[in-house]
Amino acid sequence: MAHVQQNAAPAPFTPVPKKSTGGLSPQRERLVKQLILERLGDSLEVTELAQACALSRSHFSRAFKCSTGLSPQDWIRRQRITLAKQLIQYTDMSLTQISLECGFCDQAHFCHLFTRSEGINPFAWRCQMVRGLKSKRSQPSGMHASV
Repeated sequence: MAHVQQNAAPAPFTPVPKKSTGGLSPQRERLVKQLILERLGDSLEVTELAQACALSRSHFSRAFKCSTGLSPQDWIRRQRITLAKQLIQYTDMSLTQISLECGFCDQAHFCHLFTRSEGINPFAWRCQMVRGLKSKRSQPSGMHASV
């Protein structure tokens, strides 16, 4: 038997293409993202999202992360911060109003997560955006501000 192993030619290695399995189907991914975006200002439980996809909570969470690269909670948080940035930039709503509109439990929690995400607190971010908009409006057309 040892003689056969010594003289046997190694089988050629053919890499098997990696299948992207384990994620949500495109239809389920669209469904759950739409559900999240429609209810961004509400309290969302992963269990509800899993039920909408007819999956267990743990299977849904793994599949969602496989499909999006983020856990359901992180994806929701990112969408809420994105909405908050739009509201901060384009409305005169207070940060308290924005935090509640975006589904955060209170302004302190919102400010903490915003700062962790953006590296600056939402009030300072708003000030930067307002300054940026004012400087763009005050420049004559064709002129660019020097850096």
